[in-house]
Amino acid sequence: MRILIFGFILFSIVTPVSNVWAAELPNILWITSEDNGPELGCYGDQYADTPNIDQLATRGLRYNYCWSNAPVCAPARTTIISGMYPPSLGAQHMRSNLPMPEQLKMYPEYLRQAGYYCTNNSKEDYNLEKPKDLWDDSSRKAHWKNRDPDQPFFSIFNHTVSHESQLRKRPHTAVHDPAGVRVPAYHPDTPEVRQDWAQYYDKLTEMDQIVGKNIQELQEAGLMDETIIFYYGDHGSGMPRHKRWPYNSGLHVPLIVVIPEKFQHLAPPEYKVNGTSDRLVSFVDLAPTVLSLAGVEPPQEWQGYAFAGKYTAPEQDFIFGFRGRMDERPDFVRSVRNERFIYIRHFNRHRPYGQFVHYMFRTPTTRKWFELHEQGKLTPAQDLFWQKKPVEELYDLKADRDEVNNLADDPAHEETLQDFRQALFQFMVETKDLGIVPEAELNQRTAGKSPYDVQRNGDLLAQYDRVLLTAAAASHLDVDKIDQETMENAFENEEATIRYWACEWALMNEKQGVDKARKQLVKCLKDSSSSVRVAAAEALGRYGSDDDLKQALPVLLKAADLNENDVYTAIAALNSLDYLDDRAKSIRDEIEALPDKVKQMPPRTDSYVPRLKEKIMADLDGKPTP
Repeated sequence: MRILIFGFILFSIVTPVSNVWAAELPNILWITSEDNGPELGCYGDQYADTPNIDQLATRGLRYNYCWSNAPVCAPARTTIISGMYPPSLGAQHMRSNLPMPEQLKMYPEYLRQAGYYCTNNSKEDYNLEKPKDLWDDSSRKAHWKNRDPDQPFFSIFNHTVSHESQLRKRPHTAVHDPAGVRVPAYHPDTPEVRQDWAQYYDKLTEMDQIVGKNIQELQEAGLMDETIIFYYGDHGSGMPRHKRWPYNSGLHVPLIVVIPEKFQHLAPPEYKVNGTSDRLVSFVDLAPTVLSLAGVEPPQEWQGYAFAGKYTAPEQDFIFGFRGRMDERPDFVRSVRNERFIYIRHFNRHRPYGQFVHYMFRTPTTRKWFELHEQGKLTPAQDLFWQKKPVEELYDLKADRDEVNNLADDPAHEETLQDFRQALFQFMVETKDLGIVPEAELNQRTAGKSPYDVQRNGDLLAQYDRVLLTAAAASHLDVDKIDQETMENAFENEEATIRYWACEWALMNEKQGVDKARKQLVKCLKDSSSSVRVAAAEALGRYGSDDDLKQALPVLLKAADLNENDVYTAIAALNSLDYLDDRAKSIRDEIEALPDKVKQMPPRTDSYVPRLKEKIMADLDGKPTP
């Protein structure tokens, strides 16, 4: 009798595990599409033709305020896979390849431990090194159908048909009439712009059809009542000033969540079929949310907040965005929004919005837009993209959907500006935003370790708050707002990142800054940090005397040599040489002779130096933009 009872218990524990899974855990399907914002019928866009996604929205909850955190794919995916803000990991740049923090895991590892069959079809591009066993299957053949019978699944299908690269393919006969396009205030109204926008909507329709097939597969398998469905875009559209820019236009994405009746106990409080949510959510919240839906408590270290499931967190007052290096062009921008306003903070105000990013300039809209800027034929709102940036921007998204009326200097919005400024800097301190460290310096000082770990072990920035304050001050203080002693102390500081920001302050204040700090800048040409040397050399080279230029050029040339320095130092130096314009003409041949690549380079960085050299050569030789 005891043997029979023991056998029955053993049979119950081992054999029907799949039935227990099926009864208690929901399947979870993520459908993602690349390079598209909420230009969908269900979000009120009457020009769009997206019936399948629109139908999906009638079955679930549509989020009105979802941000991708990053306006470009790789760092946006970093946010999703890690549950962390990439700037706290040092992984905010396009692209990075950094270790995961030792104590953290990527979310599929937790799901697999909980019994889920996890598949990814098929893009990864995480900016972080992933473990070998992250997925049960990550390939173009990956599918939930390949799981064990009745095993719960978590599956991603990522659709690329709406990617930026597809908007510019020619020939293309537009299905959406270009005459019906709404041209935003920042884009010139030209045939090229209308064609690209119409083609974008055509690609959204194609993408919508593929989404429909994903849903149909579930229906045919009889799994609609067993599966929670997410649909979202991976950042704003591939059009310029959307993709790569942390405006709302680059970060606002559609998010639809469908939770079947069986799992309504996991739904957020505001859930309603064919309803909408005004909760502020972003990609950093996706990992904790999917764990919460699977009954797994999200790690305390994660920086996102679950918005559904067993561990639903309170709503947040703000969501945050960021921009780091975009391919070959370094930058440092942070943004914050609530339901109504967006605040943008520029730490590199000396760089224009529309830096020459080779990949972006392949889009006809970008090239025509730049051409009209060169010809002086743009309106002020259209021309802003090609100008130097202000320190701060503030937009009322209810009244100004195109984000062209900057309220940062409007006394009527001073209190709002202060609230957002405080929210941003408090957030940067809490998450230890490593964007304040130049990329080359960060990689040199972390030496293959996770920057997150190195910072929290006290081996990176011992006085984080002071460095952040220096970066903030450097990016907004004019020459007459800083006394000589304070400036000299920054240049003499033992922390290289503070010396770097002192050089950047001089650079951003142009000739006045260089005149005031010439002695310190010349000394920094021999600094132990390559980032400090490059920043000092650019300041002297652009705004100094002929003698200053003569001292600066060899420093930049050596820094740009991949046989002498790492790729991130070379990228910074070549950017500096590019902005010297004709003042670099005397070393034209030496620049051309610089190596394009070396054997040991971080993954997917080998095109950046050749692109920069090509641009510099074209400018120095008086040829058209490549």
